[in-house]
Amino acid sequence: MEMKTVLAAIFVWAVIFTVPVLVYGAFHAVTGLQPPGNSPTLFLLGTAVSKLGTAIAFVGIFYLARDAIGGQWLFYAGIWWFMFVVGEVGQAITPDYSWEEAIAGIVSETIYFPASGLILSWLVRP
Repeated sequence: MEMKTVLAAIFVWAVIFTVPVLVYGAFHAVTGLQPPGNSPTLFLLGTAVSKLGTAIAFVGIFYLARDAIGGQWLFYAGIWWFMFVVGEVGQAITPDYSWEEAIAGIVSETIYFPASGLILSWLVRP
């Protein structure tokens, strides 16, 4: 694996961790949305680890399929976006997750998946 691919994973992780923090922070300021659980620190730590897994999968799959995907990074990011949006809707149907949280998640994903795809287009080429 090339150094640019490792850098892409680091940059993608930074984007997909930072964007939701900013979006949920904005939702908190406007609507009072609270982070789940009793400890915001543990919530952020759990989110960081979860987003690391997503970043590795996002970059790793693209890296392995880059010859087949070619320059279609936006389509690739769109597939991931759709998958995560369906997940947000599914969670919002449950009693432990609000529609407000789902909307914040969808806004985040609408920002970070195209941004992450753009990072891939710059650093991981066929």
